[in-house]
Amino acid sequence: MRAMTTHTPSLVVEKIAAHCSALAQSVAIEVVAQTGSTNADLLARLPTFSSPLVLVAETQTAGRGRAGRSWLSAPGSSLTFSLAWPFSQSPQALLGLPLAVGVALADALGSLDVTVRLKWPNDILKDGKKLAGVLIETANHSNQTWAVIGVGLNLLMPEELEQQIGRPVADATWLAQMDRNQLLAILINHLVVCLQQFSNSGFSAFVPSWNAFHAYAGQHVSILDQGQITQQGVALGVDASGCLLLQDQRGVVCSIMAGDVSLRPI
Repeated sequence: MRAMTTHTPSLVVEKIAAHCSALAQSVAIEVVAQTGSTNADLLARLPTFSSPLVLVAETQTAGRGRAGRSWLSAPGSSLTFSLAWPFSQSPQALLGLPLAVGVALADALGSLDVTVRLKWPNDILKDGKKLAGVLIETANHSNQTWAVIGVGLNLLMPEELEQQIGRPVADATWLAQMDRNQLLAILINHLVVCLQQFSNSGFSAFVPSWNAFHAYAGQHVSILDQGQITQQGVALGVDASGCLLLQDQRGVVCSIMAGDVSLRPI
């Protein structure tokens, strides 16, 4: 694993690498004290990459979520990082990748005694509130599809920040007490296994696990597009491509693609 210069006292490349599995040793790690967006940084640098790389920031000032939303965090309140990973598949074949990453993160958090559920398509929930989110952006480089996988994990949630966000969010005080170098390494270890399995088998291998973590299985939900309800029904689970299976009031089951739509429980 290549060691890059670190600029912060709490996250140190060598300490992160020391906790990484043998499988994850091929992933380079960089640590910065502050940046606008780790996703944006890696996307801008993709032409220089030949192997996977993780960029972790102590503080992000312009973190992003799906559909152009902002990811708000206070210094020290969250763990924010992005992983650039190459795939031989086309971007269309990666539609289920955010869900597979959700499974990897849920497994990692479960190994740390933090019980979570998954909200389609890309949120990790704790006690029904958002604990973490995933943003994946893709670009072509050197005849490969590079996925930049951004992860934001709430550790501590100051009351004033929650008020600024405007909705209840979860935190994980147990994780906040951990050595962040070890915590990040555990997440990287699970992600590397996930991404290699996805490269070999696609999302179909993750369907049973995702459905087992499904937060709203069998519940009535609404699908919103730009704030407008487009469909309602019972959430059944996901299919092999990562589409949500929704049963409407007529009993008809339809597949909903993620895109920029979102799910809300009724």
